[in-house]
Amino acid sequence: MPLEGHYRRVNTPLRKLSPRERAVLAVGIAITAIAIAALLFVPSHNDQPLLDEHGGGQRGCIEVAVAGRVGSEPVVGCGKKAEALCRRASGFEGPRPDAIVAACLDAGVRF
Repeated sequence: MPLEGHYRRVNTPLRKLSPRERAVLAVGIAITAIAIAALLFVPSHNDQPLLDEHGGGQRGCIEVAVAGRVGSEPVVGCGKKAEALCRRASGFEGPRPDAIVAACLDAGVRF
């Protein structure tokens, strides 16, 4: 059998939030909502080269996935950056530089 006043005693909060605590909570929620909206709607930067009319990369651009420390690592570059990547890779031996040099030859990058 329920006791008299038991429901009210159990469901009454211990204390109410002060106006300052409510303001801090509202500001925190607003900042969090703005941050989430910014992450969702602000476009991210993309270093991927544009595709040409045949679906391949631009002439003078390389894009190859090579073995990295924790998995596949993209090597991407256009213009002078591609030339520097190809020149550096040509000085080494192994599967990683070989893949980069092959991509350089396919893209027609002079190094």
